[in-house]
Amino acid sequence: MCDSCGCDLPTDHDHNHEHAPEIIKVHQSLLAANDAIAAENKAHFEAMGIVAINMISSPGSGKTTLLEKTIERLKGKIRIGVIEGDIETDRDAQRIRAKGVPVVQMTTGGACHLDAAQIHKGLHLLEKEPGGDKLDLLFIENVGNLVCPATFDLGEHQRVVLVSVPEGPDKPAKYPKAFISSQIFVITKIDLLPYFDFPVAEAKADALHLNPRLQVMALSATSGEGFEAWIDYLEAVMR
Repeated sequence: MCDSCGCDLPTDHDHNHEHAPEIIKVHQSLLAANDAIAAENKAHFEAMGIVAINMISSPGSGKTTLLEKTIERLKGKIRIGVIEGDIETDRDAQRIRAKGVPVVQMTTGGACHLDAAQIHKGLHLLEKEPGGDKLDLLFIENVGNLVCPATFDLGEHQRVVLVSVPEGPDKPAKYPKAFISSQIFVITKIDLLPYFDFPVAEAKADALHLNPRLQVMALSATSGEGFEAWIDYLEAVMR
């Protein structure tokens, strides 16, 4: 070993060489810590009798509108709560609160996703809201992003990935992990199909190529077209 720099080369070697940098796997340890809390979250959900659904998508895909229409449709049948994730503002939480269900806004202050620790905190805050301690179904509306939210397990039972017609059909090909890690793929805003080039069959084929077990549905929360398939799915996961 060289006494000058501690490398394994002979002692008379040229010291102008570059040593390979040491790689510290921070990302792996970060995910391991997140996964441990996610497991605790899932145990907490199950102890409370809650089914948790993590909704991920790009900004503007229609997650909040879909939730509003879902709450209207299932109110009085299924007790729903929502954890809203955004970088800033509580505007989405205000919209959900207006529908009469318990909701908590988690603002990340710049982070592009929710993590398991935030959901742990959010769930305890939600339990303090009127009716928040007696839920059947918890929706987690993640920060608008198809990259980072796909990596972080929150302890959810189901993950739903949404793509709206105006975004184009190439999202499964461009952001594969979001579709590989999800159970449901929802194509939203199909009332706009006459105005955009969005071949539904192509988007569906790309998604199923990545994840053959993926359930795919297309709907419009505005017109109601295809909405029954969404309601059927929710009622099925509640059984």
